[in-house]
Amino acid sequence: MKFEPITWERLTDAVAAHVDGLAPADGGSWLKVAVDGAPAARPEGPAGLLAEALRLRGRAVAAVGTGGFLRPASLRYEYGKEDPDTYYSGWFDTGALWREVFGPLEPGGSGKVLPDLWDPVTDRATRSPYRTLAPGGVLVLHGPLLLGHWFPFDLTVHLRLSPGALARRTDQPWTLPAFRRYEAEVAPAEAADVVVRADDPRHPAWTGLP
Repeated sequence: MKFEPITWERLTDAVAAHVDGLAPADGGSWLKVAVDGAPAARPEGPAGLLAEALRLRGRAVAAVGTGGFLRPASLRYEYGKEDPDTYYSGWFDTGALWREVFGPLEPGGSGKVLPDLWDPVTDRATRSPYRTLAPGGVLVLHGPLLLGHWFPFDLTVHLRLSPGALARRTDQPWTLPAFRRYEAEVAPAEAADVVVRADDPRHPAWTGLP
């Protein structure tokens, strides 16, 4: 895999221009973009830059983080608070993402997306209001372990960290086996449309656009 140095600004502009020229693969009215990366890669940063670049191009955007779609603590911690297998397959409520985010954006859907569902601090529902994404708008979903769920993305961006960088920058080292499993089972660098090497956040490099 060949990487070329690039700035975050140029990368964001290039991806936004590419998204602006896409048509939804499902024939519907909304595009869906993933910014996939471990928490150590800070996927919310590039996702926010992309969302703003798309808005400047006149697109309606819904930026949604999977951190707002965690399962209740009773389910996340069923096997302890530091179980990597549960983190891999049981922390994030993929069913709710299908129901509350992707379902409304299917062809003929309402466009009413729930921006978040569960507050991990209070361990209660956020009760956030639905937000209507206008036809022609773009969903930018960001977070870890996004690939491999058959989510209907039109473009996927994976923020890649080497094992050493991931270990150095991860605040919760007990999650590292989950990301090794993700690499082995999903191979996100091969599955994604765009791969960004983010070992040094000041100097990213990327594979280019598909």
